[in-house]
Amino acid sequence: MLNLLFGFALRHDAIARNPVDGTSPLRKPKGSPRALALEQIAAIRHAASIWRTGDNVLGPKPDGQVRDLLEVLLGTALRIGEALALRQCDVEIGRKGMVVSVRGTVVLRTGEAAFRQDHPKTEHSVRRIAVPEFAAEVLNSRLADMTDADRERTIFQNREGGPLSPYNVRRTFRAFLELAGLIDAGISLGWFRRTGATVTAREDSVGAAATFLGHGSTAIAEGHYI
Repeated sequence: MLNLLFGFALRHDAIARNPVDGTSPLRKPKGSPRALALEQIAAIRHAASIWRTGDNVLGPKPDGQVRDLLEVLLGTALRIGEALALRQCDVEIGRKGMVVSVRGTVVLRTGEAAFRQDHPKTEHSVRRIAVPEFAAEVLNSRLADMTDADRERTIFQNREGGPLSPYNVRRTFRAFLELAGLIDAGISLGWFRRTGATVTAREDSVGAAATFLGHGSTAIAEGHYI
C-alpha cells in the first residue's frame, strides 16, 4: 500500500523518489490452525438453541436456520457458501446414509443480494460428501418442508425464497458467540471447517482430509486446516 501511495506521489512530483521501492515485505509469523474443542461446540449449540426464545423477545422468533447450518458445517466441513448452496437435488439418501454433492456456492457482490453460483470455488471443490447422522437429521427436517417443485431451490432460504446471505449468517453466529461467552475466543465459522479437517486427518489421513475439504493437494490442508 505504501509503495502505491509513494508511487502516486512520485508521478505527481510531490516527492523526488519512492522510498519504499526495493524494500521487502515483513515476514508474518505462521500461526497454528485452531479447531473447536468439545466444550466450545456444546456451548455454541446451547446458545443457538436458546437464542431469542424468551418471553420478552420482541419481533419474529428465529427460524433455526443458522442453528441447523452450524450442524451441517460441523458434519461436512463445507465452506459456508457451499453449505448455503445445497439444494434438494444435491442430496441423496441411500442404504448407507445421506450423501451431498457440492456443485455450487453462494456469493455476495457489492450492491447485489446473495445468489447461488453454479460452480464452487475450484474444480477440486466439486465433490460428494457423506453426511454424519447428526447433520443428516437437520437436513432431513428442512427437506421435509420442501416439495418436488423446490428441487432447484436452496435448502437454507431467506424470506423471499432466495439463498440465505453469508453476511446474515455471520451476524447471527456472532450473537451465538456472545450468548455462549465465547466472543473473545477468536472463533469464526472457519473453525468448523478446520474441526472437520482435523478429525478426518486423525481418524484417516491428511490426504483424506484434503479430499474432504476439496483441496487439490495436502499442503494447504496440512498448513492451514489441520
